[in-house]
Amino acid sequence: PYSRYGMGDIVPNQNIVSRSMGGISAAFIDSVGFIPYNILNGVLNFPSSSINLSNPASLGSLNTTIFDVGGEVDVRTLKSNNSPQKYKATNTLISYIQLGFPVTPKKMLAKGNYVNIAFGLRPVTRINYKILADKRLAGIDSVSTLFEGTGGISQANFSTGVKIKNFSFGASTGYAFGNRQNSTKLSFNNDSVHYMQSNTQADSRFGGFFLTLGAQYSVRLKNKNVLRLGVTSNLQQKLKAKRDNINETFVYNSSGSVISIDTVTNFIDQKGSIILPATYTVGFTYTTKHWIVGADIDYAQWSKYRYFGAKDAVQNNTTVHIGGQYFPAEPTTPSSKYWKFVKYRAGLYFGNDYVKINNTNKPDYGITLGASLPLSSFQRLRVGEFVTLNTGMEIGQRGNKQSQSLREGIVRFDIGISMSTTWFQKSKYN
Repeated sequence: PYSRYGMGDIVPNQNIVSRSMGGISAAFIDSVGFIPYNILNGVLNFPSSSINLSNPASLGSLNTTIFDVGGEVDVRTLKSNNSPQKYKATNTLISYIQLGFPVTPKKMLAKGNYVNIAFGLRPVTRINYKILADKRLAGIDSVSTLFEGTGGISQANFSTGVKIKNFSFGASTGYAFGNRQNSTKLSFNNDSVHYMQSNTQADSRFGGFFLTLGAQYSVRLKNKNVLRLGVTSNLQQKLKAKRDNINETFVYNSSGSVISIDTVTNFIDQKGSIILPATYTVGFTYTTKHWIVGADIDYAQWSKYRYFGAKDAVQNNTTVHIGGQYFPAEPTTPSSKYWKFVKYRAGLYFGNDYVKINNTNKPDYGITLGASLPLSSFQRLRVGEFVTLNTGMEIGQRGNKQSQSLREGIVRFDIGISMSTTWFQKSKYN
């Protein structure tokens, strides 16, 4: 039901690899190979095996063409502090589709520098709720109110990342678009008096351009391990919007569809705007031969959110992400040791929810697990070509018994494929 507020439930903006490490992404690169870095002309190089959706600067580490797609099954359980009843909803959706490939000029490549691009599509928020509330009124047996909502925001992106020596920077832009439908249907139940049912509905369409900026810096330490720092910012967006408002009386037909009887008010194509807040993320990762550990801090200015000029029950929120990865393989590990070629991941996150009801803060926290399983031959993996099955699971909760509001339990299962080829790359020898 929290998707009723703001622009709905926020879909994680990380790929499955980052999600399974608690959501760390600002300074993360999903490295290919058995040693997480190599050195060319004194420059650290980390060939990437998936596309980091959150920080476009990480695209500077693409050495081959990568196709990255992910999906999720989202299971939500709603609990009340005042009732033992539970309500469950399950939703399935495509998390992202991305294609990235190198476009580095030869002169830059010779110096160990890179320019790469990516484009794709992903959901940003999702609105999906249906709430039935019954209440008794004086002189009427009862009144039933049905709250329904659908919609959300999606993004079509074009991103580029440039790596010069140990510094990477990038930008992602494109078009954000979507729709939102909210309705409130009121039905009076009385044995002796007939009351008309009423429907108040608002349908909006919106779209506009967005811009995300990011940077990463890598430092090789004396122990040959690598410290990487990262920062990203999604700039505040102003989406152009149109809205239809209707107030009507209605009846349900035999199939349950709404049949309008009389329209009280009907306003079409009202122009307005939607202000989406700026978000900022800073983080670090520490990379060794077999381990990557890191942390991020996110901050979102939801107090700036406006929907056709109106505020909503939302607030600024901060989230901390902590996670890591273990990759046990060595360059000499035989291919018969399959499970040593699997990347194992875990993490956690905690913070305050961006929805604030009855002036009460709600915690938002969870734990994550995941693994990347190679599906291609190990001979191809050694030269940077691969097919990988990425898996993840999240167990989280919004709210608690002290927050005096509904508690929403979240179990999310993620699965995706990352594929690397030498498309768009010229061979050195014919």
